[in-house]
Amino acid sequence: MKHGFLAGALVAALAFAASPVQAQQQQQQGATAKGGTSLGTVTLNRKLTADGQALTAGTYQVRLTDDHPSPAVGESPDSERYVEFVRGGKVVAKALATVVPNSDIGPIAKGPKPATNGSRVDTLKGNEYVRVWINHSGQNYLIHMTPGA
Repeated sequence: MKHGFLAGALVAALAFAASPVQAQQQQQQGATAKGGTSLGTVTLNRKLTADGQALTAGTYQVRLTDDHPSPAVGESPDSERYVEFVRGGKVVAKALATVVPNSDIGPIAKGPKPATNGSRVDTLKGNEYVRVWINHSGQNYLIHMTPGA
């Protein structure tokens, strides 16, 4: 009987100790689900400005949101989507990404394509622009930003 009581107390203690970890994992999963699909992580080597919002150098998770602008006449409804740059669990900036299928990317973006589910960060046009290029699930997400913040 004592062993049964001790075993029950031990199981209860382990369950109680594990619950904060589970709660934190559920909170993180909920944040990803609420924020949208994770496209991956990117490392920015300098300060940038994304749609007027400052991003310092560092590593960010990039998430696809459920928001997208109204398409222009003749434009596909999914040709542009908003993405979020997340650091330390907080959304730091939101930017517009142009979405291009793998089959159409050749004539649009110059340079080597990132690996599947990979990314690259390129400085363009004499240091005037920075492009974050994410290749995720057959789609290319092109996010253009300006240096400085």
